[in-house]
Amino acid sequence: MRVPHPEPRTAEQRKADTLARLATPVLDGWVATAGPAGAHLVPLSLYWTGARLAIAVDLASATARNIAASGRARIGIGPTRDVVMIDATLAPAVPVADAPADLADGYATQSDWDPRQSPDGYAYLVLTPQRILAWREVNEIAGRTLMRGGAWVV
Repeated sequence: MRVPHPEPRTAEQRKADTLARLATPVLDGWVATAGPAGAHLVPLSLYWTGARLAIAVDLASATARNIAASGRARIGIGPTRDVVMIDATLAPAVPVADAPADLADGYATQSDWDPRQSPDGYAYLVLTPQRILAWREVNEIAGRTLMRGGAWVV
């Protein structure tokens, strides 16, 4: 038996749902980058500052090297039938030891992991969303763009 799709959300509701999801404790996402070795995809803990995302990675990792070289990443959050896709650019990379308290404390609180307790070599990569897409089912594909060029369109 075929299950009907839920009614499509308004753009305003999609934005509200997206912001609520970004503020969820223990937020995880799939971070995609590209480099000389090809595409790279890893699950990472995320911190939403209210305007930017931060990830904590070892600077020697492929993720950190790829983002440093290209200045870009794509982050997928949620299941395939309720996804948020974020194309982001690198703002600063901040070594964990030099991070301001609001960044380090915020990351530790939301991600349930504190990179300050990790070995040296970790940094917070702060990512500025340039495009945000959100959809649940095919009936939301047409209006999935919530942010374009770093500005909310909703």
